[in-house]
Amino acid sequence: MSVRHPIAKKVNERTNDEFVPPFALPRVRPESQARAVALMQALDKAYPDAHCELSHASHFQLLIAVILSAQTTDVAVNKITPALFAKFPDAAALAKATPEEVQPFIRTIGLFRNKAKNIVACAEMLMEKHGGEVPRNMEALLELPGVARKTANVVMGECFNAPEGVVVDTHVARLSVRLGLAAAGANPAQIEKRLMALLPRDLWAIASHRMIFHGRGACSARGGACADHPVCREFGKGCERKRL
Repeated sequence: MSVRHPIAKKVNERTNDEFVPPFALPRVRPESQARAVALMQALDKAYPDAHCELSHASHFQLLIAVILSAQTTDVAVNKITPALFAKFPDAAALAKATPEEVQPFIRTIGLFRNKAKNIVACAEMLMEKHGGEVPRNMEALLELPGVARKTANVVMGECFNAPEGVVVDTHVARLSVRLGLAAAGANPAQIEKRLMALLPRDLWAIASHRMIFHGRGACSARGGACADHPVCREFGKGCERKRL
């Protein structure tokens, strides 16, 4: 059963329209919502500088960096984008390139040949349909080559402060289960809907950054002693215990 969560409110100052999710959200209890907000407050206290770690100087550059980050670390992407963006700083420049011309700049990351094709095609579509600018709506973003919902969520939240969902990467997926926000075995789509139901919209964008910072800094995928961290001690449902 779906629920109308009090997320339907203004997030940025550019729109007075209420946002209604394009799909039904799961029913959650008020106490579960309160717990999720308390968790976000604890993560904010632990990681007050949590932010998107992909280096970029424009909306276009962030879009390209996120496309390149699929199955690749932000650190690896940040190593290649300075030279890439020096050569192709905007959609107009990248749209004139061939994938073969782009490949040398990104060959150190996984799937670089396919990603070269995608980012060139993405730039071409930006020029053809959007005047070289990154579109400000989810539907148009999802039409771009190389862009799936996770990428579009990053762009909507980071570029326009108008999130239409929650970014669910491997860290967010893992921590959502460990911290009792989602059931074990839930897939990314189910986790996103659950987080959207639990959290007010103005936390959707920052929530993933806080969880990613915690996943990298304490609640890692491989062992460790994350249950010694204050956040895991208070909210952890499946965190690792301290090794003796």
